[in-house]
Amino acid sequence: MRFDGRTVLVAGGTGALGRSVVHAFLAEGAVVVVAGRREAELGPVAAAAGPAAARLHFVQADVSEPAGAESAVAAAAVKGPLRAVVNAVGGWAGGAPVQAEGPEVLGRMLSLNLAPGYHLLRAALPVLLEGGGAFVEVVSLAALGPQPGQAAYAASKAAALAVVLAAAEEVRGRGVRVNAVLPGTMDTEANRRAMPAADRAGWVSTRAVASAILYLCSDEAAGVTGAAVPVTAGASA
Repeated sequence: MRFDGRTVLVAGGTGALGRSVVHAFLAEGAVVVVAGRREAELGPVAAAAGPAAARLHFVQADVSEPAGAESAVAAAAVKGPLRAVVNAVGGWAGGAPVQAEGPEVLGRMLSLNLAPGYHLLRAALPVLLEGGGAFVEVVSLAALGPQPGQAAYAASKAAALAVVLAAAEEVRGRGVRVNAVLPGTMDTEANRRAMPAADRAGWVSTRAVASAILYLCSDEAAGVTGAAVPVTAGASA
């Protein structure tokens, strides 16, 4: 129970990856606060958690806005010592060559993939600096090796990674670690629907990504900061 007596904030905790992250922390004894836009979406997450759902809380907050990120952090901090913040908010849009892609796609990708982590970092760092802890951002392998048809998506993820690496250096040696996980294509229902003919042999399970996040937030990773950790193994059958 590595997180007994600790509070963890998970933004995007009702999504496919977020659910796995929430359950992983609950299994380790954490009090978990989920930040999201619709509380009703927490129902299935709580139901799957069983008795551990007693340690699961929800705060309605749009973390892509500064005020929403601040309210999410404040709500988590009152539940106990806030020792970890995970941003699993994100999304994908694209498919067209950059010259054919509408300019609105870039704005949408920056709003989904850059703004939430940036605002959460700004809100969480003062709290984490008081007692120590970890911040983990979910990025993507596309930040390092973008493929055709994902210029805006890859740019937003690369920008999110840059924020993580800069923040890690700013707080290095002050008791706070800032890291990123870079999953390959995750095996989710949404991705299966979007790519029904794809070979899923190389897709990574959300549980594998959640395990990497859990490690980066744990005491075992006390010496790890400013890391961009690829997660490409642990594929689902």
